[in-house]
Amino acid sequence: MRLAFLGTPDFAVAALAAIVAAGHEVACAYSQPPAPRGRGHELKPSPVHAFAEAHGILVRTPASMRDPAEIAAFAGLGLDAAVVVAFGQILPAAVLDAPRLGSFNVHGSLLPRWRGAAPIQRAIMAGDKVTGVQVMRMTEGLDEGPVLATATVRIDALETTATLQDRLAAAGAELIVRTLADIEAGRAVETPQAAEGVTYAKKLSAKFARLDWTKPGRALDGKIRGYSPSPGAWLELPGDKGPVRVKALLSAFEDEAGESGVTLDDRLLVGTGEGAVRLLRVQREGKGPQDAEVFLRGTPVPAGTRLG
Repeated sequence: MRLAFLGTPDFAVAALAAIVAAGHEVACAYSQPPAPRGRGHELKPSPVHAFAEAHGILVRTPASMRDPAEIAAFAGLGLDAAVVVAFGQILPAAVLDAPRLGSFNVHGSLLPRWRGAAPIQRAIMAGDKVTGVQVMRMTEGLDEGPVLATATVRIDALETTATLQDRLAAAGAELIVRTLADIEAGRAVETPQAAEGVTYAKKLSAKFARLDWTKPGRALDGKIRGYSPSPGAWLELPGDKGPVRVKALLSAFEDEAGESGVTLDDRLLVGTGEGAVRLLRVQREGKGPQDAEVFLRGTPVPAGTRLG
């Protein structure tokens, strides 16, 4: 089929690669405009933009898909369908309805749970044991369209957003190729979402990334893994020249009791409002990520240390 692909982050690249490999014609790839990245804040294209250019696909990076000129350009592509994966903009009906067969989204949750911008992160933070990826027909409502296909994925105890995202991206890539074949053959079945069990996955904010050790340990463990790798939950260690900021990238809950925010041993087991959290992977400000045992060789944190 003749398609447009709309996506921006790494999570979307797997789906685009699978669509290209399946032999579909991608008339145009849409992505968010290049953004400052790295220490030099140099403008760099998104992962989808870079992949599309490398494969000779026309790329457009409109600031808004609501611009009448962009809507007209999109309608002029003569599309059979559009595929949207983590694009980053809310699309108007004029865009969604322009392709002959409609527009379809690859979404990283089991709808109607976790509609919205951060379904993978929120599933981990909520302590969900199972999630998945679904293909749905897009409507003007936020992730409210009928579902055409589902793949279920278990959330492991040490799952982070990074690891779960990779698994869901691979599952979603396989799912969208299979679903496009069903749509093209006229055998796709669309199932309305349940009215019950709707939750919303609000985008994570760095504003709330600091760890509050008075919170329950299971909630803190979920926050650490859900915020990993970005924006990264963080804490402060006491230092000779003042507090040292450290990101917590991986953790595990342990059923131990101790004072909130105080280390219970010399291996980064920290007391919380309920239970304890063991930090397994951390990143000191200005340094690279390290497993806790490696970090502790250079920065010992004895039992009884109060964390900020």
